Amino acid sequence: MTLPVTLPELDAPWDDAVRSRRRTAYRLVVAWSFDEPARIGESATVAGHAVLGRGGPQEDDPAPRAVFHARRPDDAQPRAPLAASRISRLQLRLEATAGGLHVRSVGKCTMTRNGVETDDAVFVPGDVLGLRNALVLYVAEGEAMPSLRVPLAGSFAFGEADPNGIVGESPAAYRLRDELAFAASSPHHVLVLGPSGSGKELAARAIHACSSRRSRVLVARNAATVPSGLVDAELFGTARNYPNAGSPERVGLLGEADNSTLFLDEIGELPQEVQAHLLRVLDKDGEYQRLGESTVRRTDVRVVAATNREPSALKHDFLARFAARVTVPGLGARREDVPVLIRHLLERLVTKMPELEARLFDVSASGRTARIEPALVGALLRHEYTHHLRELERLLWVAVSSSTREFIALSPAVAAELRLPEEERGATPTKEVIEAALAASEGNVTRAAERLGLPNRYALYRLMKTHCIGG
Repeated sequence: MTLPVTLPELDAPWDDAVRSRRRTAYRLVVAWSFDEPARIGESATVAGHAVLGRGGPQEDDPAPRAVFHARRPDDAQPRAPLAASRISRLQLRLEATAGGLHVRSVGKCTMTRNGVETDDAVFVPGDVLGLRNALVLYVAEGEAMPSLRVPLAGSFAFGEADPNGIVGESPAAYRLRDELAFAASSPHHVLVLGPSGSGKELAARAIHACSSRRSRVLVARNAATVPSGLVDAELFGTARNYPNAGSPERVGLLGEADNSTLFLDEIGELPQEVQAHLLRVLDKDGEYQRLGESTVRRTDVRVVAATNREPSALKHDFLARFAARVTVPGLGARREDVPVLIRHLLERLVTKMPELEARLFDVSASGRTARIEPALVGALLRHEYTHHLRELERLLWVAVSSSTREFIALSPAVAAELRLPEEERGATPTKEVIEAALAASEGNVTRAAERLGLPNRYALYRLMKTHCIGG
């Protein structure tokens, strides 16, 4: 009997990805560093046993040293060993397990998990590991960087904004960049989805900037701001003398965007009957009519629309015209980018308010660095955002405006916004600090509360009673 000949098993391109997903691994992402603030965004992958500490490998290391990299798709540049002066040469022992990253602190620096002191804990993705006044590390999934279908548009320094203004070094940020570039290279209209405040307009502008239409000016309009009775006139334009004698001709948004890109924000706010009016112009020939005209016009326009609603909220045949769709992730899906976003937003703020530099920033030959309390970074990393980038920017403003000393603090005002538990709130002002604030405010309790960063004067009254201030 002759046995059938069998072919040997061959690896397929997707096998590596499957094996990678099965591996238990975590990443430690630098979120704050006292001695090396430029390292924010670097990450070290832990897939088995490892140690972390100051300097390079030691002869008595019980496991390989965690090595930090500046990771990008198809590129991972190893960085120098940690130079943090406040941590021991052997500070942490790490083990990647199915249940999380088991961390034991064996050095001189106090360790915290999500703001609470501990020397032995299991960290899961989303947790924040602190080494007192030395390092803040964010624990992330051991996720590989995506492969890019379209090369990155231009070069940009690690942790800085790319040429399209997008900030982030996470896998999610690079997936977004790739989706935007791929959509830009297609001939299709694009629907940009994502929660409020996630950066959908920035994404739409990136699509235009990466497209063959980039030499023409992008035409943008928020659909929610167009009065319901004027939507057709705004989109399609009007003939001369329509609707009244003497009325000027209006080219409309579609005419204005001919050979370019029309960005319609909040497209879900357009009434479904108006969505129906756009069906023909969204088809290949781009046919439309101005109000008051019988002539059919054509426009070579690419429409990029954005909404924070579910796609099903749009008219089904209108939705079908948007063959290309991009989802902009909220901060919950790219939480490790929060520290580089903090740095970017603070730099933008001090550019607009130069007077903040002397009080809240260190300036050296290598650049400008915000003095920011590590507890604030940890709290912003763990916060559940509802308005994402817009909310992060506002929280940073609350921190800056309520910080009365020479650093950006986790002030009571910020703690109240973040709804932090008592054990994670900033330090309570001492009796001496309260008395100094009252003296500087000439006894005005409201102004003193503002100087101390307290949410209101009643919070200061309670502290004054506790410290027996003012009889």
